[in-house]
Amino acid sequence: MTLIETFQNLVAQVPELVQPLIVALAGAVPFIEGEGAATIGIIGGIHPLIAAIAGIVGNFLCVAILVLLSSSARTAIVNRRRAKALVAADGTVLPDSGVAEHHDGSRKAARLEKFQRAFERYGVPGVSLLGPLLLPTMFTATMLVAVGVGKVRVLVWQAVAIIGWTTVLALLVTGVLRFAAG
Repeated sequence: MTLIETFQNLVAQVPELVQPLIVALAGAVPFIEGEGAATIGIIGGIHPLIAAIAGIVGNFLCVAILVLLSSSARTAIVNRRRAKALVAADGTVLPDSGVAEHHDGSRKAARLEKFQRAFERYGVPGVSLLGPLLLPTMFTATMLVAVGVGKVRVLVWQAVAIIGWTTVLALLVTGVLRFAAG
């Protein structure tokens, strides 16, 4: 049984009041996200608006937590590197060499290079809006913070992307179900 089927079965088995919480929980799972969670909820019989809102909330809360945690981690690392700057005998501060980039040809390095090219080409809005086509929003958001984009800017654009993609998929699924029933 796949994870999506598990969520669909869970939605069908719990009381109506709890169903949006299951959809929100599904929205917090990478690769299911808000749009997949809304689809699960709509197919499970939840009103499309409720399913979409639950999926958006679950997805965004997960992204927000990850952005806040990774932003704090990045700040700590940057501050530590600054504190470790080398001081020459004459008192001048030498720049810290930092950690050399390591590209070992792995899938992780390839993804990072693909992300970096997309980021340079499309910026934060483009990566946020187009990112869900390639990577979960959780990964995209943490990578944006890792390259130094401010957490508020990341959260705003991720919210726009999550709301947009979830709305489009919810409308599409609702239309398909109504067409099939009608």
